[in-house]
Amino acid sequence: MQVTTHTITLRTTKPIEIIDITPEVTAALSASGLQRGQLTVISQHTTACININEKEERLLEDMETFLKRLVPRDGNYLHNLAPIDGRDNAHSHLIGLFMNSSETIPFAEGKLLIGEWQSIFFIELDGAREKRSVLVQILGI
Repeated sequence: MQVTTHTITLRTTKPIEIIDITPEVTAALSASGLQRGQLTVISQHTTACININEKEERLLEDMETFLKRLVPRDGNYLHNLAPIDGRDNAHSHLIGLFMNSSETIPFAEGKLLIGEWQSIFFIELDGAREKRSVLVQILGI
């Protein structure tokens, strides 16, 4: 059994942004040379998540609209009274309660075992941000 890790670095430009990172995860798997096992994709931020879903333009717009409605940015949140980093981002943390910080995906013959319509997304909840990091840890043979 071998373990490799890879970091994907992103820049986000919108308050809520859904970014397809499937190509980067696939490249990390390919670079590992491993053929069978599983990998974990994890956001290294409390206000950004990882999700597997369908990549269809209008559906992505629906997802963004849904997240904005789920927890409005202008709510009366205690966290915003004294934010740690100066950002009024309580809504971002609260949305994150309903999302995953990571996904674990099996692979075989060097290929991700995800469905035909599935993509791996990094979901920014507190953008824009100059630097966001996603860790890909691959365990396999």
